[in-house]
Amino acid sequence: MHNTTFKKTEINGVNIAYREAGNPHNPTIVLLHGFPSSSHQYRKVLNQLADNYHLIAPDYPGFGASDFPLSKDYEYTFDNIAVTIDAFLEKKGINSYALMIQDYGAPIGFRIATAHPERVTAIINQNGNAYEAGLGDAWASTRQLWANRTTATENALLHAFTLEGLEWQYTHGTRNPENVNPDTWHLDFLRLSRPNAHKVNIDLFYDYQNNVKLYPKWQQYLRDNQPPLLIVWGKNDAFFPESGAEAFKKDVKEIDYNILNTGHFALEEDADLIIEKMRNFMQKVVK
Repeated sequence: MHNTTFKKTEINGVNIAYREAGNPHNPTIVLLHGFPSSSHQYRKVLNQLADNYHLIAPDYPGFGASDFPLSKDYEYTFDNIAVTIDAFLEKKGINSYALMIQDYGAPIGFRIATAHPERVTAIINQNGNAYEAGLGDAWASTRQLWANRTTATENALLHAFTLEGLEWQYTHGTRNPENVNPDTWHLDFLRLSRPNAHKVNIDLFYDYQNNVKLYPKWQQYLRDNQPPLLIVWGKNDAFFPESGAEAFKKDVKEIDYNILNTGHFALEEDADLIIEKMRNFMQKVVK
């Protein structure tokens, strides 16, 4: 057994919670979570890959068990979250790592990768987008927010924070919703019910447009560095459909490419398959 530990460390006045498993002398995989989740989404990866890998999964500020500072005390942008997580890795002395990215983990991970391309040994991508072609129909309301941020366009997004809206994010596109543990969205609902949580997350929805502006930079990083890339992508994701996975083929020459018949949180339904793919991929590309 390789137990997962649950720790915290302070980064610029903010306590960052993180899960860690495995021997730090083994190759490291940094697991970057999506919205509305936390490091909890990687619990199965931590349990199953700790025999051969050092695994570390931080919670972003305002997510999971990390501190939730007020907006006046912490700038909730993807730029700033990436700075925090990069500083977290620096403090931990982790300077060689594979990145596993999903949803919000992609804009955070690609900022770190472009800042330190020499540190990234590989990228494992589960529905982490870097192309305009990968933005699906579910972005319609968010695009309206980008075009004109008003009370009306903000209120149009509030359903995403309801129990029903969160359940949809986890179960939409799955082969069988009964394969998904309902603890996932109930846990997220508790966190999103805290004071100021809606405002902070609307701020991040609005800031997401700045990720789209950086897509060309991230694509150039991929072309220039050709990181080993594993794609394990839920094709029924309404936010990031299969076209987002396909787009990586334009810039990365060699991809271990796997499209799965599931949704946004593919690990919930297909963890065993994805983790097997991860193990085989890492054995080939990271010594």
